[in-house]
Amino acid sequence: ETEVEVNDSLMRFFDHCAKFVALVEENDAAMCQVDAFKEGPEMREVLEKVASALCLPVEELNADLVQVAFLTCSYELAIKNVTSPWCSLFSEEDAKVLEYLNDLKQYWKRGYGYDINSRSSCILFQDIFQHLDKAVEESKSSKPISSPLIVQVGHAETLQPLLALMGFFKDAEPLKANNYVRQTRRKFRSGRIVPYAANLVFVLYHCDQVKTSEEEYQVQMLLNEKPMAFHHSNETISTYADLKDYYKDILENCHFKEECELPKINTTAIDEL
Repeated sequence: ETEVEVNDSLMRFFDHCAKFVALVEENDAAMCQVDAFKEGPEMREVLEKVASALCLPVEELNADLVQVAFLTCSYELAIKNVTSPWCSLFSEEDAKVLEYLNDLKQYWKRGYGYDINSRSSCILFQDIFQHLDKAVEESKSSKPISSPLIVQVGHAETLQPLLALMGFFKDAEPLKANNYVRQTRRKFRSGRIVPYAANLVFVLYHCDQVKTSEEEYQVQMLLNEKPMAFHHSNETISTYADLKDYYKDILENCHFKEECELPKINTTAIDEL
C-alpha cells in the first residue's frame, strides 16, 4: 500500500546533466586513462597469460574480452557462490590489475576524474539536508516528525558521485594509467565503496542531556552499514551544525542548472572539465 514516487531527476541526476552527458558519458576522449591502461604493460601481461592458458594467439584477445571473462568469474562467485571455470584463468595479481582497470573507469566517469561527475550530484546532497532540516525544525517545535524514515533508491552511479562530492575515498594522487604500482594502497576501490546492495545512511539524533544547544542535534553517517569518520572532525558522529558548516559551500553555492549547462563556445572536453 506504500506509494513510491519515481523521481529520476533526483536519483538519476547524471542523465539530466547535459554537461556530464556530453563531455564525459558520450565523450570517448574522457576515458583516455582507461584506454591507455588497457594498452599498458600490466594489461599486456594479463593478456599474454590468458592467451597462453587458452592456447590462443594473443592477437585474438583484447582487454575488453579478458574483462568479460573476469567479470563472469566474479559475478558467479558473488551471486551463486560457485567458482566459475573462467576463474582458473586468473591469478590474484591478475585480479588486482583488472580491479584497477574497473576502478580507473569509475574514477574518471563517476568519481574524482572530472569535477562535473560529483558536482552534478549536489541536487541530491541538498535534498538530503532539506529533509534533515525539516526534521530539526519539527523537533524544535515539538511537532511529530512527519517523515521519520526516508528511503531513496538508486544505483552505484547515484552513490559514487555523491561520496566524491563529500570528499570520501580521495587519494592524494589521481588514478592514472601509468601509476598502477603507486596506487596499490589507494583509497578509491569501487568494489568496496559501492558493492552489491551499497547503501548510505544519514542518522539524525536528538540528544537531551547536552551542554550546549549546538550539541542537541547530531548526525551519524554509515556506508554499507559501517560508520564513516567525518572529514572535519575525524569522528563518526558530528553535531548537525558543524556538518552543515563544513559543507556550507555545496549547500549554498552548488546549483544544478548552472553546473550542468554546456559551455556556450566550442572547447575540448579536457579544457572544459
